[in-house]
Amino acid sequence: MKNSNLWIRTGIILVITLIAVFMVFGPRGSVNSSDFSWEGIKKNLANNINLGLDLKGGSHLVMRVKIDEYLSKLTSDSKDAGVLAAKQSNIEIGEAKAITEKGNYQVSIPVNDAAKVSELLDAIKMKGVFDPNFWTQSTSGNTLNWSLPAQAQKALSIQATDQVLKIIESRINQFGVKEPTLQKIGAPDSGQILLQMPGLEDPQRVKDLVGKASKLELVKVVSPPSPQPVQTFPTRESALASIGGKESESQKVLPYFERDDRNPQTDPNAPKPQKFVVVEYPAVVDGGELRDAAAIPNAQGSSQYTISFSFKPTGAQKFGDWTGKNINNYMGVVLDGEVKSIAYIKSQIFDQGQIDGRFTKESGNDLVLTLKSGALPAKIEYQEERTVGPSLGADSIRAGVAASLGGLAFVILFMLVYYRGSGVNAVVALILNMLLTMAGLVWLGSTLTLPGIAGLILGIGMAVDSNVLIFERIREELRKGVAVKKSVDLGFEHAFVTIIDTHVTTIISSIILYMYGSGPIKGFAVTLILGLLINLFSAVFVSRTIFKWHLDGKQNVENLSI
Repeated sequence: MKNSNLWIRTGIILVITLIAVFMVFGPRGSVNSSDFSWEGIKKNLANNINLGLDLKGGSHLVMRVKIDEYLSKLTSDSKDAGVLAAKQSNIEIGEAKAITEKGNYQVSIPVNDAAKVSELLDAIKMKGVFDPNFWTQSTSGNTLNWSLPAQAQKALSIQATDQVLKIIESRINQFGVKEPTLQKIGAPDSGQILLQMPGLEDPQRVKDLVGKASKLELVKVVSPPSPQPVQTFPTRESALASIGGKESESQKVLPYFERDDRNPQTDPNAPKPQKFVVVEYPAVVDGGELRDAAAIPNAQGSSQYTISFSFKPTGAQKFGDWTGKNINNYMGVVLDGEVKSIAYIKSQIFDQGQIDGRFTKESGNDLVLTLKSGALPAKIEYQEERTVGPSLGADSIRAGVAASLGGLAFVILFMLVYYRGSGVNAVVALILNMLLTMAGLVWLGSTLTLPGIAGLILGIGMAVDSNVLIFERIREELRKGVAVKKSVDLGFEHAFVTIIDTHVTTIISSIILYMYGSGPIKGFAVTLILGLLINLFSAVFVSRTIFKWHLDGKQNVENLSI
């Protein structure tokens, strides 16, 4: 009669096994009879396990944030803001200078009246132009100086890279790609970012969406009041001539595309109908005030889309105040330095607007994503671009599965030949180890890569190693003349410490690989760690339970097939 403890152990194993089988081969969502056919099971398996770029195919991009350009622009913008603060405070200054050499970023603003130096410094501090967490300030005579130390440059580099990473993440998440890889690589301040998108074979679309700035502004268009037609110019020169031949801070000339009738698929080289308009700055509101945006069809059944957007409360208030004061004037929607649409103000508008441009569904949705995620704080450049086709990924899967099954078959044959009946015990524990490892990947939502399959195969070897240690210890006890049941117990007890030692040291190495490795290396580390942890259950708990089923309840067992 089997004891209650053995039944409990068996129940635990069965419950865990059934859960693992369902996680790996079971359907997700609604269940129907076809889910349990052979084709249905294969489909479930493909859906449950996330495949990496090397197995599924897709796009691989390595990009770098242009840190030098970012710091140069920050320095120049800070200088301009300092000059503006002096102008608004009615303090006369000399020629402000900005040094933007690589590794050397400085700003100097000479004050004509030495008595006004502290006043200008207070005005600049009040506007928060030069962040004291980064900029070092000094005074030389009547000249105010700011510089960025090396440590501050490094901190700003990391900060800019983190901001770019978050914005890119918000954009690529909208692609619906399963388990994309997005992470910083290289030195913390190198600005390098790795992006892998399994299953997406259009890297150009990814690049267009990831690197796009998409700065939205609503501005006043300089033109006769409505209902007169909006004043447009055929050339930039003629537009400049209308404002005295030169742009100013308050008036700029921008290109205006009245309509884009070309089909980029059939006529990609057709020129856009282009004119120029004069707009007033600063903008009424910008993309920072945007609350939401959506691409909506122009009409029922239409293939052309319009971008609808709405503002946050603060933006809506500014927009409402401006439109209330500018009824019968023209307003332009500026996107990335181009006027996309112009409308005249019929009445006061508060929180909503539209961009007309004959967008396709895809281009409209891409534009919405960039508007909602904001502009990149720094430009990026692409250092590496690679596309893996699905056929190559399928070949990798077949090769990986063949290697796994081949290794498993040879191991099973060895265990059955060398350890005879006890080899069956090891085979059961080994197969369960593989099943539970796959279930662990599904549970964690991890991505299986080709190096991950290598980790799985190595886990098979480690699992066999544990069984070999246990079985050899049992053999040693049997050679000493110890009874079979006692030999089994001693074999597990003596081998356990060695198994723990080998597993812990390997797990520590794998954790270090995971912490410092890139995507594929992480996949290897994850599968190996899972296999080792599960092996402590399968090779020790499950294997011992099988021996107990064979030996418990039997009296005077004289031999064991091992």
